[in-house]
Amino acid sequence: MALRCAAPGRVRWLARALAGSARLLPPAAAAPGPPGPARARPPQPGARFASSAGSGTEGPQRRVVVVRITSPIAWLRTRFYYLLIRLYFDHEFSVEEFTRGAKQAFSVVSKLLSQRKLDLLEELVSAEVLQVLKEKISLLPDSHRDALAADIDAIMYTTEGDVRIYYDDDGRKFVSILMCFWYLNGANLPDEVPGEAKVFQIVFGDENTKEKKHLLTANYEFQREFTEGAKPDWTITRIEHPRLLE
Repeated sequence: MALRCAAPGRVRWLARALAGSARLLPPAAAAPGPPGPARARPPQPGARFASSAGSGTEGPQRRVVVVRITSPIAWLRTRFYYLLIRLYFDHEFSVEEFTRGAKQAFSVVSKLLSQRKLDLLEELVSAEVLQVLKEKISLLPDSHRDALAADIDAIMYTTEGDVRIYYDDDGRKFVSILMCFWYLNGANLPDEVPGEAKVFQIVFGDENTKEKKHLLTANYEFQREFTEGAKPDWTITRIEHPRLLE
């Protein structure tokens, strides 16, 4: 994916992916989220990961299966919030379209982070989050920074972690959706990341052609103001790469 496009074009492209006519919100216009209830922890990968390889004329085929058991209560809660969004905020809101756009936005932003092109994130990420990222990225070793990048085809699983609807003291209405991603990355990471559990590893191929990948997670929160007259823009207000970007 080419990342040399100018900022306006990049924003328009992400806009179409995220919500049809919605655009990612520039930091200057991003309304800081008011204090709200404690955020739910992103779902942990209570899942089974498997890989298989086969033979063919084009070489071994790769397949990764992610099986995750979702809490029925959490599933019903998020669907109820999606219903409220469609009824009272955006009649054309589509979970499927938003998820596809969020995946593309995650891939673009994670690659820019990995390449330390933080200036290109100014129209995609809130100013507060961007300032924190600048401090953290400068301290990362090369291996950890490489592991931040997620190719769109390497995203194995995507789900919502939390959906919130809230109002600030001035009566402005906000919606935030926390998206959780599981992706494969071939960075040269140690088997044990300091302070955390062992990173999942998946090996493809035989001993002569084996390729090791790490299964990593990331959490990105998207926020939009739905007050009458506000721009239909989304901005990323939270970025987490556990075990990598602490």
